[in-house]
Amino acid sequence: MARPRSQGPQTRERILDVALELFIERGYDRTSLRDIAQRLGITKAALYYYFERKEQIFIELHLRLHAIAGVILDEIEAVGDGSERVAAWPAMVSRLIVEMTENRNLMLMHRRNQTALVTLYTNEANLLQHEALEARLDRILSSPAITLEQRVRMAAAIGAVTEVFFDSGSAFDHVPPAELRACLQAVVADLLGTQRAPAPA
Repeated sequence: MARPRSQGPQTRERILDVALELFIERGYDRTSLRDIAQRLGITKAALYYYFERKEQIFIELHLRLHAIAGVILDEIEAVGDGSERVAAWPAMVSRLIVEMTENRNLMLMHRRNQTALVTLYTNEANLLQHEALEARLDRILSSPAITLEQRVRMAAAIGAVTEVFFDSGSAFDHVPPAELRACLQAVVADLLGTQRAPAPA
């Protein structure tokens, strides 16, 4: 099948962005590929060029979170182990907070579409990526070059971020992003026993 002139990497991302909007507005179950195509102003056949099933779109949206985590892990793994990594951790967690704040709609999509999450648990690519990310974080937090107390503080900081953005339901949805980000960064700084975590450049 020839690639329509209107399609390309930007169109693929636009499809995902529009699907994210609809999954939040209407719900995954009540959104069809036709609905997505209509909002985009393209034919259903053009949409099929990238996504033949709605499940593929949901998984791709979820994998955006994997991509964020992967980049942040790349950065922290590039720092020397031990004291260098401990020193870099506040900035890394601050970067994670910023990314999660800017991608709150992804978390909202997950919360509003619980029945669709089964697609994640049965998708091999998602499971492999998830396991790989967990293994990388586990290696960092298991390092013998970092004291137990420091490793516990590092883990607790990550836990605070995931609790606020993933595990607390809609408790913080009404909080303005900048306010939530500033508050969480201050809490993380306390957990890490440092000054306020520096904002990413």
